[in-house]
Formats: sequence, C-alpha cells, structure tokens
Amino acid sequence: MLPGLRENRVFRFTYAATTAARILSGYKILSMRKKGMSPEEYDRRLRDHHRRNAQRIYRGVLRLQGLMIKIGQTIGSRPDVFPEEYASVLSLLQDKVPPHPWKEMKPHIERELGGPIESVFAKFDRKPVAAASLAQVYKAKLKDGRQVAVKVVYPNSPRLVRTDLRILRGLIWLESRFSNYPLEPVYNELAANVPLEVDMLHEAEAMRAIASTLAYRDDVVIPGIIDEHTSKRILTMEYVDGIKITNLDGLRAAGIDTQVLFPLLVEVYMEQIMRHGHFHADPHPGNLLGLPGNRLGLLDFGLTKKITDDFREAFKLTTRSMFTGDNEGLVRGLKAQGMKLKNEADDASFIASGEFFRAMSDPETYKDKEIVQAVNEAWGEAFKKNPLVDMPGDMTLAMRVFFLLFGLGATVGNNLDLQENNIPQIALKYAQEPETTVHPPVAAPQTQVGATANVSSTAA
Repeated sequence: MLPGLRENRVFRFTYAATTAARILSGYKILSMRKKGMSPEEYDRRLRDHHRRNAQRIYRGVLRLQGLMIKIGQTIGSRPDVFPEEYASVLSLLQDKVPPHPWKEMKPHIERELGGPIESVFAKFDRKPVAAASLAQVYKAKLKDGRQVAVKVVYPNSPRLVRTDLRILRGLIWLESRFSNYPLEPVYNELAANVPLEVDMLHEAEAMRAIASTLAYRDDVVIPGIIDEHTSKRILTMEYVDGIKITNLDGLRAAGIDTQVLFPLLVEVYMEQIMRHGHFHADPHPGNLLGLPGNRLGLLDFGLTKKITDDFREAFKLTTRSMFTGDNEGLVRGLKAQGMKLKNEADDASFIASGEFFRAMSDPETYKDKEIVQAVNEAWGEAFKKNPLVDMPGDMTLAMRVFFLLFGLGATVGNNLDLQENNIPQIALKYAQEPETTVHPPVAAPQTQVGATANVSSTAA
C-alpha cells in the first residue's frame, strides 16, 4: 500500500468502516440462517466465521498500521471477552508485527542520531528483535561494550496517530447520536496520552519516574536509559532478555516459579496505582517478562498515567469495600471517583461491578470459559438497565490495566494452577494503607540482564 494512501484520513475511515460492515453483516446473515442448521453445524460455521473475521482484521490493521494495530492488540489480549479465534490470530500483533524495512529505517535512525550509526554503535543488528504498532526495537552494542535495545518510532507514526485520533473523534460523535454511554472522557484521555507514545523523551522520563518508585524492590526490573543516545524519536536503553509471561513452558524450563511470578505481577500493579498513583498502563503480554530469580521485567512505558490523589483515595476505598463485601462503601467509592449512573437512585449497576471484579480476580474463574462468559454477560446486563452517563478520565487507563490483566488470566487459563487466590489479600494490602504511606524515591539499580530466551517487545 502506498504510504500517502495509508495516511489519507478518508481512505482510513472508509477502509475501517467497510471492514466493520462486512464483519457485522456476516454475523447477521449467519444468525438469520441459524434456524435451518443443527446446533453442531451452526457452531462450526460460527467458529469459521470468527476465524475469517479475525484474519480480516489482522490483514486490515497491518495495512493501515498506526493506532489500528493497537486496537488489534487489545482484542488479541482479551480472550475473556472475544472468541478464542480472535485471540489466537490477533495475539500475533503483540510482538510479531511485520517490521519496517531497513532501507526505510536506516536514514531515519541516522537523522535522529545526527550522524552515521557506526559513529555511535560498535554493532547494530539490522533485523529488529521486535516490531509493533508505532515503533520497532533493535539490538545493538555501544562502543563501551554495553548491550542495548534501541526503540525507533516509525517515520510515519506521528502523522498516523493524529489522523486516527481525528477518525476516532468522528466515530465517537456518531456513536453519541444513538447512545448515552460516556465515551467523550475516554476519547479525551486517549487524545491526551496516545501522542506521547511517539515521544521517546517522555517515555524515558516516565521510565525513570516509575523505576524510582519501585527501586527498593529487587524483584522488578525496568531498563535503564542511555540518555546521550536518546532523542524525540529514538530511545536507547539497557537490553533486557527475558521470557514472555504467557510462555508458561518457557518460564518453567528456565526455573521461574509461576506461583511467585503471577502474584508478583498483580502486586506490582496494585502498588503502582494505589500507593504511588503513577503506573505503567500497557500490560499486554508482550511487555511483561519473567526473569531469573522469579523477577518481573516491565517494558514499554509509552503509555503511563498519573492519577490525582483524590481519585487514588477513592479508588482505594472502592477496592477495600469490594473485597470486604461492603456494598455501601463500594458505591461511595465509585461515586467519589466520578462515576454517575442514569438513574442515580439505583445502585444495582455499581454493586454488579463489585461482583464482576471479585469474580474476575479469582483464578478459578478462568478455568471454565462458560463462567467467564456468564460473568461478563451479567455485568453487561446490569449496565443495560442503568447505564453510565459520566465517568472520569482517570478511570480510562486504570480500567485498561485491569482488563488487560483479566485477559492475561484468560490466556493462561487452565495452564496455570495457582495454589491459592491471594489477589484479594494483595489488593487489600495496598488499599488499606494510610494516605501518606509512600516509599521515598531512590536511585534505580542497574538492570541485571537475564540469561534467558525470547526477547519481548519494547515497542508500543
């Protein structure tokens, strides 16, 4: 596809809308023919339709690139919501996006570096170790011998982000003509944060800030920044070699205890949100590594969020109430966060939210796909009866974190048998902390590179 055509707003909107129409009309036609089929035949055709549509979306987002790939990544990370055929195909977008060619990237890299690649690096692999929606990552060696990862924003990513945000705004305006669901705060949050994903100086600052708050922990690894070789579109950082967190066989073969690693993952996110109010907001499997010593590696800080102290305290109240069965406190917490229902006298939707999050926080839920589906449907039905009409922007990325973690739980499913569900205890540990409890920032320790296989993506 010609780059100019790909970046044309009308073409992108038309292509995306046509793809969506074909998918939806296909489901409608199949539903109309259902009466003439046996249950087995309908199920087979439905699964075939899921698979074809997943492949259609996969091909489409690769043609369009930009934020469209992030949409595909999100679908592929949510097997708790979307059919397994979608998750199977679109999960490839987490760390297997076809890379941009070297002939395009080399001059772009040298413009950003201000000179030949050889003047900075002793070695620079032409084949990227990972490619994703807005950037790709190369492995390189500095003149002093240090192994580094070099994240390079694609030349056209900033333009595509601007174009796709305009398209998204139009779609949200259209949706608002037919529904009261409050998508405007979601758009505002995305419009404020997504452009920062192509600003490597901002990402470097976010990495340093979150690394500082977690530096007292020896079980979390965040790559250190090489400032002298980092610019607006290039981020050079320490190279971390680890195993993708969904590769359970690889983790176990490397001696990494999944009974330790997965509760650690939950704890690190609870701490970031409820103690520090500044968190990594893109925990899809491509950004989470298992490292020797049962450590967790966090990659890709393009999407992070700082929440207000008032929202953080309301979030803690909601969490405390949720896991202690205090429905009155749960409702107070959600309202204090800024959530508002159409019928403010009816709190049933808020109480259903507590039931949903308690169920999705139990690893046993993910062992039966029918239970997962029933939990999602019950939550959705509650909000159909009394929908949200307002929600805070701070909630958007916090919810994204939890939904991606729920998707991760569904991905590992039956293959991960946690001996006990300690998620409520972990959540309450941080939700019950006094408001003033924080760890003072200290200098981040040097990253220890794990001697394991499977490099995960550091590209957004």
